[in-house]
Amino acid sequence: MLDDTMKSDHRLIGMIQPLAPDHISGANRVHQIGCAGRLTSFSETIDGRYMITLTGISRFRVTNLIDGFLSYQTADVNWSSFSDDLISPSDDLSFDREKFLIVLEKYFKTMALSTDWDSLKDADDMLLINSLSMLCPFEPEEKQALLEAPSLLTRRETLLTLMEFALREESGTMGKVQ
Repeated sequence: MLDDTMKSDHRLIGMIQPLAPDHISGANRVHQIGCAGRLTSFSETIDGRYMITLTGISRFRVTNLIDGFLSYQTADVNWSSFSDDLISPSDDLSFDREKFLIVLEKYFKTMALSTDWDSLKDADDMLLINSLSMLCPFEPEEKQALLEAPSLLTRRETLLTLMEFALREESGTMGKVQ
């Protein structure tokens, strides 16, 4: 796949979460929405694996999985629903960053995660929300919900809700996180 990507003009790789195979036919199934990233760097490890860096470009909707002889899945995709991914979102004036960071700190402490807090505090809203959405240890379906969020604001609200639910589960309470 990496060799084929390097030969292309666009150097895009699409990633999409799999679903359980169809229980009747055994056919591969995937979620309908994935994300494409441009291959921006790679290095080869001593054991022959590749470490790659993809820079996110846009989400896409799978219209058809293509049967073929490649060792990786290919698909026809449609980008039209996600044209806003190509522009920077406007400032979210309702973002209570201080409250968000308080919940985030509790979440990281509870999950025994570490981070560079100065970098997180300085990150712009889009980088902060999208990076946390990818890096936090949520279940696959929760990560899919974050990916499918129609806007940065909705993604931020979903992320906050997922962290609050995780904190409630860990504390064994159903009350609101303070």
